[in-house]
Amino acid sequence: MKILDELIASLNCDEKIKDIRLGVFQTAVYSRQCGLASTPHASGYVHGDSPVKEAGSLMDKSTRDLVEMVKSENLYEAAIGMAALNSLIVVDTEKCRELNAATLLAEKGIGKKVAIVGHFPFIEQLKKTAEQVWVIEKNPIEEDYPEEEADRLISQADVVGITGMAITNHSLENLLSYCSTKTYVMILGGTTPLSPVLFDYGIDSLSGTVVTRSDSVLNAVSQGATYRQLKDVKRLIMEK
Repeated sequence: MKILDELIASLNCDEKIKDIRLGVFQTAVYSRQCGLASTPHASGYVHGDSPVKEAGSLMDKSTRDLVEMVKSENLYEAAIGMAALNSLIVVDTEKCRELNAATLLAEKGIGKKVAIVGHFPFIEQLKKTAEQVWVIEKNPIEEDYPEEEADRLISQADVVGITGMAITNHSLENLLSYCSTKTYVMILGGTTPLSPVLFDYGIDSLSGTVVTRSDSVLNAVSQGATYRQLKDVKRLIMEK
């Protein structure tokens, strides 16, 4: 978990945690700002289990302890930790631009082989200009490939897009190890930390989110909003 360790080391954890929301599709933590992470859809829940062991008392934790939850093997707890981590990042917006991840990936993927980890809504758009598009999914649908094919497909790709959830589920470092040094790599989605720390690991661009009105986003998360339903956010690209 070297990447997580370095991300956490870059944070100022003196900020107080003000709010925590675990929504159906999004998780939000409010400290310095409102940070987001996708809520995982873990299977195999058994009635009587406790998906979040300390639910109801998380606000009693120190900020650092809440962030450290990102290392949990329990994906709900890891999502809370990921949102807490994002809530503490001081994003240098001067080094970002407002641009959709799909637009940049389509531009980089013209005539090239593209591998996307995560089934995003812009896949059909990519197929119009790329030579080949492979979608790798934990729960594959339609023409998706299962995660067991990740090594074979990513190693062939010129352009790779990886969901930010790969940080939450601790698969990012493995996925990056499959990339060639010449591969253009983007991490994308609302979970993605807009932190230059990630550029030290062969990543070329980050597509993430900055919340502009915390109260609005916290309410939306609590009411079951999906990422695309969130208002009062800026979707930004940070490049190496």
